[in-house]
Amino acid sequence: MSDDINVRGTVAAGFEAVREEFAAVLAEEANEPGAQLAVYLDGRPVVDLWAGEGIEGDSLPAVFSSTKGAAHLVVALLVQDGTLELDRTVASYWPEFAAGGKDALTLRELLGHRSGLVGIEGGFTGADLADDRVIAATLAEQEPFWEPGKEYGYHALVIGALTGEVVRRATGRSIQELYEERVRLPYGLDLHLGQPAHLEPRYVPVRPMNPTPEQAAELAAHPFEPGSLRAVAFNYPTDLVAWINDPSVRALGPASVGGVGSARALAGMYAAAISEVAGRAPLLTPEIRAEFARPGLTGVDRVTDETDHFGLGFERPQMYYPSLGEGAFGHCGAAGSQAFADPASGVAYGYTRRRFAVPGGAAPENERLVAAVLGAARG
Repeated sequence: MSDDINVRGTVAAGFEAVREEFAAVLAEEANEPGAQLAVYLDGRPVVDLWAGEGIEGDSLPAVFSSTKGAAHLVVALLVQDGTLELDRTVASYWPEFAAGGKDALTLRELLGHRSGLVGIEGGFTGADLADDRVIAATLAEQEPFWEPGKEYGYHALVIGALTGEVVRRATGRSIQELYEERVRLPYGLDLHLGQPAHLEPRYVPVRPMNPTPEQAAELAAHPFEPGSLRAVAFNYPTDLVAWINDPSVRALGPASVGGVGSARALAGMYAAAISEVAGRAPLLTPEIRAEFARPGLTGVDRVTDETDHFGLGFERPQMYYPSLGEGAFGHCGAAGSQAFADPASGVAYGYTRRRFAVPGGAAPENERLVAAVLGAARG
């Protein structure tokens, strides 16, 4: 362990090994010491750790695609209420969406990244990418990149705008508003889909990648090909680090990638989804959480080449951590964040870091941290 790593925070009895592993992964030369880790077990906090320059337990890093977990928790609640129906067509809520041969696509298929609307050729401007209403209106007019419903591919920067427009048409409210009312405020979560200006001093700016020579060579061997689905889906060549560090983007809180929040808030949100927390019943019934965690369309993702990637709106974290239960659901984020609920073990997990991960998505140290957490939880 490096003397430079000053890990702060607390762990419950039996979770001491998690603290040791957190210190160890941050001390390694290839990692940047700036991260938060929080865990709930059966609705009670058992790990709350942080370390690194300018990082506190209540710091607010950008969580990128972990935002999708908050957005789609709202969708799950609306399905549970009966306000939304998974097998109803998107166009029945949002008539303009039927353009370009998308009239038969269901909400279930949309949530499974099956619409074929991963972006637009030539890309969105940074301002448009921050505005869910602009994204939704633009994509409603587009022809899809594949036959809707037949294949799937990661709608990295737009899925929250698409599902959010369905929510807006059905309820008259935005996903951001409903998340604030039904999830964030009741549980006092420091995870924001639209960062208030007064919280700006607590924002931790994202830093660009710092790849090792081996990682740099790997990145160079797999470049974004202009015009490829991957380039379209990630709005290449947009600099996502500079984009999210713009306060005007975070103030809007785009539902795909614009959230900011602490690890303890990510873990707290997933704990609330599956467990009794502070005397409140779980947000989701076992039936609804199983429905949203179940694999949608199996096979290879057209954008990322990953397999059996999604449930409904949520990622299936078993693809990263096979020891999780089949009913686990969550979402990682480009700067390395990871957050999920595992009903089988009762674990709700949240991890954030301030430097963009290589190559993006869940930072590799999560494998070791999750293993330590599950070992302690099951021990």
